[in-house]
Amino acid sequence: MEELFDDEHELEEGFGDDCDDEGFVYDGVDAERVAVANYQQQLRAVLEKDDSDDNLRSPHCDVAIPKPNEVDDAVLQQPHRQVYPEASPASSPPPPTMVVDEDLPSGDHLHPIVQAPPFVHPSVSRLRSFLPSSPAQSANLGLPPGSLTPAGGYSPLSHASNISGVSTPLRYDGELAADGEVFKWASLQIATSQVFGRCQSKAALLLGASNLGSPTVLAANGLICVGTDAGHIFVFDLKQTLLCMCGNDLASRAGSVSALALSHDHTYVASGHDSGYVQLFNLKNPHSPVRTIAPASLPLVLSGKQEGHLAGSRIIDVAFVAGRHTAIISADDHGLAFYHNLGKILFVEASDTIRILGNYPQSGPTEESSLQFRSFRRWRLRNPVLSMAALPLGTAPHPTDVYQLVAMLTPSKLIVVGMRPTPKTWLKHLREGTPDTTASDRCRGTLAWYPSIKASEGKKDDISEPTSPVIAYSWGKVVQIMRVSETKIKQVATNSRTGKKREIDVGTLVFQNRGKWVGDDTVLALQWLNVNQLVVFTAVSLLVYDVRTADAIEHVPFDASALLARIRNHTNQRDPDSIGDIAHAVKTHKGRVFLLEREQLRVGTLSTWADKILSCVERGDFLKAIEITRAYYTGEAPGNRNGLPDDPEERTAVLRSKLHELMVASARYVFSEDRMTDATHFSPDGRGGLVVTCARACIALSNYDFLFEDLFQYFDNSGISRIYLRQLEAFVLDGTIRSIPPWITQRLVALHDGDGRLDLAERIIWHIEPTCLDINQAIRLCQANQLWDALIYIYTRALHDYVSPIVELLSLIRKTLVFRQRTNTTSRTDLNSKHAYRIFPYLINVLSGQAYPSGEPLDVDEAYAAMKDIYRFVFSGRSDIWPPQGGSLILTSDDSGTEPTYPYARLLLRFDAESFLHCLDLAFESSFFNVDKELWIVTILSDIVFDSSLTPLDVTFVNIFIARNVPKYPQDIIQPPSTLQNVLISLATSMDASTREDRQLAAEYLLSAYTPHDSILIMKLFEDAGFHRILQRWHREERRWPELLQSYLEDSSLGPLNMFMSVDEVLTLSIRGNDMTVPSDVVHKLTGALGTLLQSDLQMAAVLIDKFAPALHQTALDTIGPADRRKQYEYLLYLLDPQTQVDEEDNILHQSLFVTLQCHFASPDVISTLDRMRNHVDWPSVEQICEENRVYGAVLWAMGQRGFTQTALSKAAGFEKQLTFDILKTLTTPGSDTTDVGDHLNSLLEIGRRGTALCLEQSAASGFTGVTLEDIWFQLLSSQLQSIHTISTLRKSELNDAQDSARTNALSTLRGLVQETFASFVSISSTQAVSFPRIFKRTSYTEFRTILTSMLESYRTDEDMLVISKHLLSRDVFDTVEEYTKEKAKGWSASHSICKYCHWK
Repeated sequence: MEELFDDEHELEEGFGDDCDDEGFVYDGVDAERVAVANYQQQLRAVLEKDDSDDNLRSPHCDVAIPKPNEVDDAVLQQPHRQVYPEASPASSPPPPTMVVDEDLPSGDHLHPIVQAPPFVHPSVSRLRSFLPSSPAQSANLGLPPGSLTPAGGYSPLSHASNISGVSTPLRYDGELAADGEVFKWASLQIATSQVFGRCQSKAALLLGASNLGSPTVLAANGLICVGTDAGHIFVFDLKQTLLCMCGNDLASRAGSVSALALSHDHTYVASGHDSGYVQLFNLKNPHSPVRTIAPASLPLVLSGKQEGHLAGSRIIDVAFVAGRHTAIISADDHGLAFYHNLGKILFVEASDTIRILGNYPQSGPTEESSLQFRSFRRWRLRNPVLSMAALPLGTAPHPTDVYQLVAMLTPSKLIVVGMRPTPKTWLKHLREGTPDTTASDRCRGTLAWYPSIKASEGKKDDISEPTSPVIAYSWGKVVQIMRVSETKIKQVATNSRTGKKREIDVGTLVFQNRGKWVGDDTVLALQWLNVNQLVVFTAVSLLVYDVRTADAIEHVPFDASALLARIRNHTNQRDPDSIGDIAHAVKTHKGRVFLLEREQLRVGTLSTWADKILSCVERGDFLKAIEITRAYYTGEAPGNRNGLPDDPEERTAVLRSKLHELMVASARYVFSEDRMTDATHFSPDGRGGLVVTCARACIALSNYDFLFEDLFQYFDNSGISRIYLRQLEAFVLDGTIRSIPPWITQRLVALHDGDGRLDLAERIIWHIEPTCLDINQAIRLCQANQLWDALIYIYTRALHDYVSPIVELLSLIRKTLVFRQRTNTTSRTDLNSKHAYRIFPYLINVLSGQAYPSGEPLDVDEAYAAMKDIYRFVFSGRSDIWPPQGGSLILTSDDSGTEPTYPYARLLLRFDAESFLHCLDLAFESSFFNVDKELWIVTILSDIVFDSSLTPLDVTFVNIFIARNVPKYPQDIIQPPSTLQNVLISLATSMDASTREDRQLAAEYLLSAYTPHDSILIMKLFEDAGFHRILQRWHREERRWPELLQSYLEDSSLGPLNMFMSVDEVLTLSIRGNDMTVPSDVVHKLTGALGTLLQSDLQMAAVLIDKFAPALHQTALDTIGPADRRKQYEYLLYLLDPQTQVDEEDNILHQSLFVTLQCHFASPDVISTLDRMRNHVDWPSVEQICEENRVYGAVLWAMGQRGFTQTALSKAAGFEKQLTFDILKTLTTPGSDTTDVGDHLNSLLEIGRRGTALCLEQSAASGFTGVTLEDIWFQLLSSQLQSIHTISTLRKSELNDAQDSARTNALSTLRGLVQETFASFVSISSTQAVSFPRIFKRTSYTEFRTILTSMLESYRTDEDMLVISKHLLSRDVFDTVEEYTKEKAKGWSASHSICKYCHWK
């Protein structure tokens, strides 16, 4: 909340929402700025820790090293830097979001709460023929929420559904995890300036200046050591004071420092170099090494005279073993690892080197070239050393310390070796399958030890067992944790002198897997932050892994390319294999992370919960500080919990205290006297955010004293209690806070009463516990403004009076009935009617054991008492006095009328019988009912129906109610048969069509438990009433198939599909006992129903008739009649369709009619139909039908099928002449429609193409002479040319524009047809039976020349296009391939498998 501290910024932006309270009126004069430090000091005093550490700041340091779990004043006063601004925050997983209501809600702002249920709609209830299938449908039908829920079901407002008294879900605003930095980073500016600023220029070096080199490797455990490529080592303390510089010009000849280690007591430094040298420096005399381990030559190694690293091997790891200064381990880049014991014998240096891993090569370099160049041939490394580390000493001794363990990691296994008492391999753990995807990832691995410490440091008791050492190691993306411990076993030892045997305890090491985690990216480096947390570096992120939860608890973007990668060659250039090799540039010490970057040294600490809170305070966002503390208290805060006790009770106690202190300090500051007068008093939400935040905190604490007393007093004293009340209202309406002090409840109700928002005041009343209400104020307000939901709530929950609401609503019902009688309407929209209908959801809730209007389950005893009072009053036989003591007589009739029996039940039935009976139907399912009550109510309803003046519709609903409940409760509701017979007759004789389905369903219910004695009468009544479902069941049982068929046909509720399925079923059943033939009476009934069936669905009717009564096909066609030829065609189309598998012998009589109809409606399909029916076709008749209907193509095809090719072509010539004459007639007739020319042309095209097909078939056939074959082609071509010649004789001057256009189009179309015919002719003219010259001579030269010239031009154009396409394709393909080859030869492969910017693999 920047408004606490950013005064000028807020004044520039201007105020947000206006505030009407005088305490916030700006007078135009700014007061002096309030110092921020006061409030920060208050919160820092709340959050400060009791313990203290050594001072990490020196007077001459620019930036102090941040201390873990602490943020001092200097750090708070300077802005913190992000890890890498260019990294996208989107790469981190999204934290849980928390919503903070900061906007001041207006008076008409509505919250998503439980609304009061509306009245039951009179047209929908459980008496109907359908039931609501979902709560959503129930809501749409007007049923109250939870009205269908059994008694005892919990509602959203139920206290029984709360957990630990907190029913509001904890909400986050999306930035909780990002509050403050996960790591607080600081640059070691002094150390950076000395390490990175000592690189001399070439001129300075020529003049004799010392070259200290560039940094290469880092070590940090108590001191900060940085090695350089010139062989020197910088040693700083944690205050960045340069303690010494290890090495001189002579020592630097060993080459670049590639590995560093600092002894346990911070007095010695061991360095490994890329030439194979290992040096040991005493920090008291750091200029020259106290011991130097020179590399060995390969001949001496192979001869067995020497052990050690080969000359030119780069040392990649070096470490001190346990607490010794003279025990060192080292590993090189050739997979060799050694243990060096730098002892002395008689004051003479005597080094002992033991190879503990790897094999020597068979050939190597010469001694002269070993220091400067690696000239020996590389041998193939099967298992290079990825990482090596010795178990350091911890703060508590442990049995494993005496073994002096050394862990080595290769791409295939983890090896743990003990150096004492004798070198021994204790563990070989093989690598399992990992999800690595690249070859480079398979060679990525790192490990780190965490020594033993006291398990209960910081606790009151000093007696504690030390923790066991733990080793963390990674292969690719997999991080694994292994714990090391010692166990004693019994062994038998024999005394060498005496030969006696005795049992001794021998220690052995046990390795236990403690966890495994698979990350999203390859792990490049890992280090221990503390005993429970690992810091893990990948190429794109930095993670904190918690051993206890076996998961990453922090995840921030991090660009690993900014770290100093290892240099693997002598040109100071990083080769691609070195990308990601950063383990040497990452170290941790006492919770700090030290990084060696390309341009600086940095140190960071993991932010604790207190750091995050103080970070919010630094930004002025004290509300977020409270939210974070609350999240830690509830256990839902993301990230680490460092700085908090591990014990849940202790952690809860600490956070409870801090949370309360934060709220008190924040409220005091917000309402401080200085801030109430200056410009910082204003905030966009009008201090409403403080109410929301403190309310959530108090809900979590289950302690509301501060919220209702102290905080409310602050707002009230400042004259801005409206802000407090409006923010608190949201928690009341969503059911989170139910118990509120009466004085605040009064103010809430008065607030909305004064604003004229009585609906909001009503909601407030029935969302608050009754004990918190001012009863007199609430009742007066509800009665004066007709707030019925709130009034019912007060009567029932506060006064435990469940009858008074019914009395109040009955008075409204009387007024409503008088209004309806006076206006002669049944309107339900008047105000009294709307309020009166609330009686039904009220009855539903209470009779189901739920409170109204919230729907919460009532206490069992209270629910029983409420139901008892309501039933006794509603079904009272005469008018009653209420309240019993000092009440008045409750009347239902007019002043002049006589009070009837059962007055209240009768009044409810007159008002809305369906809704009232719906309530009773739900209430019958309650456990409150027994035999007597249900039978008693049904008897009362029967009596009311018998002697009452109810409307017929009301009587119908009462009968439906009785009919449906008798079979539901057969042991409880026992009625005489005469009564049930009367109910059944009443259901069948009602004339109300809107309730027919409801009455039929009720009759079905009743018939399931009662058999009428006069079934014939009942059946007749059911037929008149249209109860087809009942009739169908009866006819099926009695096997009366004609009647059953008639019932299905008359049942209007069935759709076409269901009707045909039912008729099919009836016909199938009827043939089973009649020799598989349909009985005659059924056929007669089916014949009479043909019109209905054909009208419903023509296709399904045809299927049904063909399946059961094929003889009725003609009757069906006659029923359709010749007036509807389209339906006749569709009917026959389905019968003759091959997909229906209909026997064509039975339908041959209909073929002529079908062909005639198809020529009219689908002439293109005639040929396919004739082809399908070729075995049963009367060809002359078919040809005549097609010719009469001008389907000339089908005529030619039919004649061709019979072998009359020449006759068919003669027919074609005649058809063409007739069509040509029709075209001439159309073109020469003035005012004629030229669109007919198109139809004639289509017929000519069909004739021409069909004639061509006939000629091709005859040309392919054998047995024809040349003259005959040539004659048929000539006959075809000549008839087509004749048509062209005839149309071309028309003069253009004699035609109008439309006719001339039609003539031109006709000539073009016909010439194209001749081209197609001639092309087909050319394709077979190579045979001797056909002569192209003879055909050419016999045709008209003028027309044929035009057509032939056009064909030749077309061929020439095709040839040109092919040539052009060939040249373009050849040229473009060559150019494209050439360009691809050039581009492929450019550039080089990427040096890293992950993109630096988008992090995409």
